[in-house]
Amino acid sequence: MKERLLHCLVWCSRIHRCRGFGIQSPTDYAFVRYVINEHWPYYAYDELTDDDWLTQKLGRLFFRMANWRQPRLMLRDKWQKYWHAGCRTTIFADSVDTVELAYVEIDDRQTWLGLLPKCNKDSCVIVGGIHRDKTGWQLMLSAPHVGIAYDLYYCGILMFDKKRHPHHYVVNF
Repeated sequence: MKERLLHCLVWCSRIHRCRGFGIQSPTDYAFVRYVINEHWPYYAYDELTDDDWLTQKLGRLFFRMANWRQPRLMLRDKWQKYWHAGCRTTIFADSVDTVELAYVEIDDRQTWLGLLPKCNKDSCVIVGGIHRDKTGWQLMLSAPHVGIAYDLYYCGILMFDKKRHPHHYVVNF
């Protein structure tokens, strides 16, 4: 109950950032509107049910991210069933040469530092639990490789295309 109340408070505090409102970039707007905050049911939602509402919410986001990005190779992690539902051709390994799509927890500095040199302009890294460590999130945002960032409160999404103007979006998710 306490967790659900916190979710409502976070959602209400970010209500003016719903569904891409205020985002001027057409690319970033489309990403927020049709990947992050897509509300239409997808084909795999019935098989991706979970008892915990937050796990289900994040899992469905990760499913949509894999569906959008279509990664060939990813690191193994706890969200593997969601990644695989979004892209059936993804192969999971213990290490990768180039990051296409990856997940790292905010307090896992070793994995983060290992991923950074493997990121290119097409890489996307999802950082879990950014609300637990605001300082750690700011350090990740200040990394020289990071271009576009999305703060969804429960997780963050980092893009590494430095040709685009760097921007940090706060999104109501």
